[in-house]
Amino acid sequence: MAALADLMPCPAKWPGAAMAALAAAVFAALDVVDVLLCLVYGVLDGFLEESPLGCYCHRNRGKAAATGEEEADGVSDTLYVRRSACRDALLRLLGPVGGGTRRKEDASPAKARSPRWSDCGCGKCGKWWSNGGDRLHFVLQEPTAPNKEETRSESDRGDDAIFIHGFTSSSSFWAQTVFPEPAAANHRRLIAVDLLGFGDSPKPANCAYTLRDHVEAIERSLVDPLHLGSFHLVSHSMGCTIAIALAAKHPARVKSVTLVAPLYFLPCEERASQVALRRLAEKKLWPPLLFGSAVMSWYEHIGRTICFVVCKNHRFWEWLIKILTRTSGVDIVVRDLTRHTHHSAWHTMHNVICGGARAQDRNLEALAAAGVPVRVVHGDADQVVPVECSSRHLKSKLPHAELRVVGGRDHRTVVFGREEELAQELRAF
Repeated sequence: MAALADLMPCPAKWPGAAMAALAAAVFAALDVVDVLLCLVYGVLDGFLEESPLGCYCHRNRGKAAATGEEEADGVSDTLYVRRSACRDALLRLLGPVGGGTRRKEDASPAKARSPRWSDCGCGKCGKWWSNGGDRLHFVLQEPTAPNKEETRSESDRGDDAIFIHGFTSSSSFWAQTVFPEPAAANHRRLIAVDLLGFGDSPKPANCAYTLRDHVEAIERSLVDPLHLGSFHLVSHSMGCTIAIALAAKHPARVKSVTLVAPLYFLPCEERASQVALRRLAEKKLWPPLLFGSAVMSWYEHIGRTICFVVCKNHRFWEWLIKILTRTSGVDIVVRDLTRHTHHSAWHTMHNVICGGARAQDRNLEALAAAGVPVRVVHGDADQVVPVECSSRHLKSKLPHAELRVVGGRDHRTVVFGREEELAQELRAF
């Protein structure tokens, strides 16, 4: 009896043990649902698409990762290695059904396929396709200085600033917060870009949305056409990973980098991409935001179903919100949340947020070697990426970086609610 008592958890740990057991049961049930949806989408895609893009359920990346192919093509192993005992048993039982064959994706947006049947095909969402372009959409705010009518010389272009938003967001994140502030209306051009797959930018269904794809899209759409000889970078959340990669590629052009609530994890024995997935989308029921992140990051077909209901029918939900709130518009956070496809969000999550973690140290070392000024802004109430687990570690990697911890601010309110203060800080930096 004494030995049995030693094996039982003490009463103080019962609530935690009960919650862990409940979480295991819930996620096991989600495993079953996701495998069943794999079969459903396999049949529907076969009927409704000329060249179906299979899922990752039956793919094994082990050989490619071992040979270094994963590093070369920028595709994260988290797309393939998201296993559980329940899921693996069901997949072995069912065999290669639905997602067993996957056509190799072409990362060239110029060869983009038309929207999939489960994506929204309205005029606004499909505008990029009808125009046949591969350029990103961006918002350009011209300087309001008295000499704004004068032709800008090549040297003046160094004052331009590119603003990069985070996950499931758009250029509105910056264009409707910082840009209207008087402190931002100075002698420089401000450029807020919609990342590939988000907002009004192209959302090709045959793109892997790797970190390289995002960087090259910004170069192709902004840096080269606007003749940006040098520029500043301002970014938030996932956009920080892209900004760091862009700055590491053009250290001589980048005058400064401002990272707001960046994602950074210390290297360890486990693959960096797997660490990022488990830190940002841990399988827990509470808080709800973490549970939602886990569902959308671990379950490809459940996530696609949620995007089908929410994103494909975004016009209905926007109309309903207007009726319920009795307003003429929809909040930019709600609107941006639906302005992507599952394919773009799923691959960006894994190939940029998770896969991009592999390149972080290498890119940061390039910035340190080039002496690029870096400023990090983070809220001390951030629950998505706690400052102790991200920015403080990043500061240790970049000793010359300036770290600003904002009291009482979380992952979004580090910008929202303090727009004027942030605009003044950006101008001063």
